[in-house]
Amino acid sequence: MIEIDASLPSELVPLSWLLGVWEGTGVVSYPVAGESREFEFGQRVSFSHDGSNYLNYSSSTWIVDPTAEGAAPLTAESGYWRLARPMTEGDPGPGMLPAVGAKPYSTAEDVETLRNAAEGFDLEVSIIHPGGVSELYLGQVKGPRIDLATDAIMRSADAKEHSASTRLYGLVDNHLLWAWDIAALGQQLTSHASARLARVD
Repeated sequence: MIEIDASLPSELVPLSWLLGVWEGTGVVSYPVAGESREFEFGQRVSFSHDGSNYLNYSSSTWIVDPTAEGAAPLTAESGYWRLARPMTEGDPGPGMLPAVGAKPYSTAEDVETLRNAAEGFDLEVSIIHPGGVSELYLGQVKGPRIDLATDAIMRSADAKEHSASTRLYGLVDNHLLWAWDIAALGQQLTSHASARLARVD
């Protein structure tokens, strides 16, 4: 059962099952230059909020190697998750401009008007990687399941080639399961990584 904090902003209720810190392990299996690179990794993920209408997201990963002393850092990512809707004068921005007027979608009834034809809620997710890649995902949350696909990927001039991604998240037996497909390094969109995480906070 999902318990919802009464102080949670209304727009975050459809995403409330993500809140907290999750930790576990997963596997990477991806073809590079004609051979499959496969290994196990550990991951710690945090979804939090500061009272605004979006979730703060961070992830850190490390290579699991039972023969080594200590964990070897792998990579990290951070970003923001929010229900997709037009921004209004009641939202802050652009930049540091404050909101003007009433805060939009401040009640459960208001948020219900954002349901899509599939009875879910459209999402926008921005994720930034330290290797010079920034992903903008569009998708939907429907109950304890999230489906995302990149709408745009920006890469710095020195970043490795990465042209598309899809991600799937789900809450199964109180565990956060996810799978990530990527098109990168000359490969078509194919399975890349997946993990099973338990809530630790």
